[in-house]
This record gives sequence, structure tokens and C-alpha cells, in this order.
Amino acid sequence: MQKLFMTMVLLSFVCFNFVISQESEASFISQGDEAYAKFDNKSALESYKKVLTINPENYEANWKTARAYVDIGEDLEDDDERAEYYRNAEQFARNALHNNEEKSNGHLYLGIALGRVALDAGAKQRIKMSKEIKKEADLAIKYNDQNDIAYHVLGRWNRKISNLSWIEKGFADIFLGGVPEDASNEAAISNFKKAIEIKPNYLNHHLELGITYEMMGEDEKAIEAFKKCLELEISHANDSDHKKTAQEFLDDLQ
Repeated sequence: MQKLFMTMVLLSFVCFNFVISQESEASFISQGDEAYAKFDNKSALESYKKVLTINPENYEANWKTARAYVDIGEDLEDDDERAEYYRNAEQFARNALHNNEEKSNGHLYLGIALGRVALDAGAKQRIKMSKEIKKEADLAIKYNDQNDIAYHVLGRWNRKISNLSWIEKGFADIFLGGVPEDASNEAAISNFKKAIEIKPNYLNHHLELGITYEMMGEDEKAIEAFKKCLELEISHANDSDHKKTAQEFLDDLQ
């Protein structure tokens, strides 16, 4: 009887701690989301990492930590510090995918983190990484076909690959077996339009659509996209910079 009693006490204690742990995780994620909505990425990062001290396997906390590292890294001027943040983002995105291979945002932020690492890499490394970046964007869409940011990433990939320099094309021959035939500015336009269809008020979709049209020499369509970008309200931390970029393009085109 005493053994049964002790077993029941132990089970009650374990269950109580489990419930408290889950409540704490949810609370810290909520705090992180509130900070993120206020464009306070550093506070958001701190909150998400608190979740991971309780449960390192928490999928949502891992991919949101990856997102925060990317967003903070974009504002860093020191090359080494920025690279470290992007590498951290990559690691937390990979952590998110551990036992969660069929969830979209883990793949999305792994692709984004790799893309940021690639931006600071040499031409050879960028081309080598491009294959995995596309794979992760495709998987993000496979597991959530309404993931607008995944279409955005795919749009940038298509535009970049279809406008490689002759040096980069040489590396593409080595690492990709040539420039992928389905990569094109037209495919990029389709990707950005799909992203806009899903989330029409995200101004960066319109900015990248405009940049692609401008590269294709379709100035009127580019102007329309840039104007739309300027009309929309700021909803993300880097939107002020995106608006400045759109205005600069407009000034050159008009």
C-alpha cells in the first residue's frame, strides 16, 4: 500500500511539473511574439531561448529563434558578427527540423539562414549552397502551400540563378550540372505574385516584384509595384528600409 501511495505521489509530481513546464514554454513564446510584433528582435530572441532552456526540442521556439537571429543579423555591420548570427540561425533551424521534418517553417528558416550565409560567401560557395536553399524553400511549400515567405525565397532564388555572372555560371556547371533550366525571371515573377496573393499587405513582396520587373526592363510594371510598396503600412522591422529602397528605384525610373 505504501509503495502504491509513493508511486501515485511521484506520478502526480511528474504530471504537475509537465503541466507547469508547458505553461512556461507557452508563456515565453507569447512574450517573444509580443516583442517580435513590436520589432524588438533582441527581446524576442531572449524569450524564445528561455523556452529552449526548458525544452531544447520545442519546434516553435527553435524556428522562431532562427528567425530572430536572421533579423538581428541583417542589421549588424561587422562581417564576423553577422556571419555568427546567421550560422546560429542555421543551427536552430536544423534543431527545429529534428523530428519535425514535415513542418514548413523549419525548412523555411533553414533556407533563409543559408541564403544569408551565402550572401556573405564567395561566388563558389554561393553556388554550392544554392541547391540546398531551393530544396528547403520547396519543402516549406510542400508542407504548407500558403507559406508566402517560402514563395518569396523561391522568387529571389529564381532571379539570382537566372542572372548569374559568367564566373558563377562556371561554378554552376561544376556544382549544379549547369544553370537549372527552370530558373528564370518569369518564374521569379510568378513566385512573388503568389506570395502577394497569399499575403497582399506584406510590402517586401511588392518591392522584390518591382526589382524583378526593373531587371527585365518592364519599367511601368516596376513602377506600379514600387508605388504599391510605398502605399502599404509598415508591419515588419525592416519595412522602413524596404520603403526607402522602393523610393530610390522610383526616383531612378520616373
